[in-house]
Amino acid sequence: MSEPVLEGRAKFDWIVHCGWKGLCPRCGQGKMFRRWLKLADTCPSCGLDYKFAAPDDGPAFFSLCIIAFPLIFFVVWLQVAYDPPFWVHLLTSFPLLAFGCIFPLQPIKGWLVASQYVNKAQEAGTESLWAQLHDRATESRRDGRDD
Repeated sequence: MSEPVLEGRAKFDWIVHCGWKGLCPRCGQGKMFRRWLKLADTCPSCGLDYKFAAPDDGPAFFSLCIIAFPLIFFVVWLQVAYDPPFWVHLLTSFPLLAFGCIFPLQPIKGWLVASQYVNKAQEAGTESLWAQLHDRATESRRDGRDD
């Protein structure tokens, strides 16, 4: 499958489109996730193998920095400005923080995976190590083991 060469704004738009919608970053058709935060093994449309993806703790980090910190400032402002009873925080602040940090995890993870694919991101010098690890994983799946 020939892949279009994306540059500048088109690259950014493609990453956002695929990542935030959970679509394959190669074809833009198949689903990237098989469960909420669990990546599919391969794209059902084009067969892209998602073994390259290593978003690690990135989604949690961005969720905390972009969403939780501003919400914490709101909660502190609410407390200082109005000094509400604790039950007000139970009904407003805690649910706002919980939902505000949990729901964006999948779109952020999709964005990171799409960014890794489009930008061909990989740690320098680790190509042979990744190839060995993926060969072992493929062999163990063939043998019926889950290493």
